[in-house]
Amino acid sequence: MKRFLFPAASLALLGVALAQPAPAPAASPTLRRLALPPETGTYRPGPGAALANALCLNCHSVEYCQSQPPLPEKYWDATVKKMKEKFGATLPPEAIAPLTQYLVEAYGKKP
Repeated sequence: MKRFLFPAASLALLGVALAQPAPAPAASPTLRRLALPPETGTYRPGPGAALANALCLNCHSVEYCQSQPPLPEKYWDATVKKMKEKFGATLPPEAIAPLTQYLVEAYGKKP
């Protein structure tokens, strides 16, 4: 049985090559041209629906709210604040209470 020995310098170069981070993949021209279709859904009619349509549809579809079970005000208040604080939604501070109230009325659990 024959053994192949690699010179120490070759092994050192191999180690250096493997330790380097892989280059970042080039951006695909196809992905740069990708555009989502326009949102066609709207929030349920009622006081505050225009506010929800103007602010919430910037980030997600109306199905986000429609797919939730009827939930209490505490949930909707925490969710609206989370969208602003954690996800960076552009919600003016004065819109948080009316938006929460709308979501409770349109999609929430009535006490």
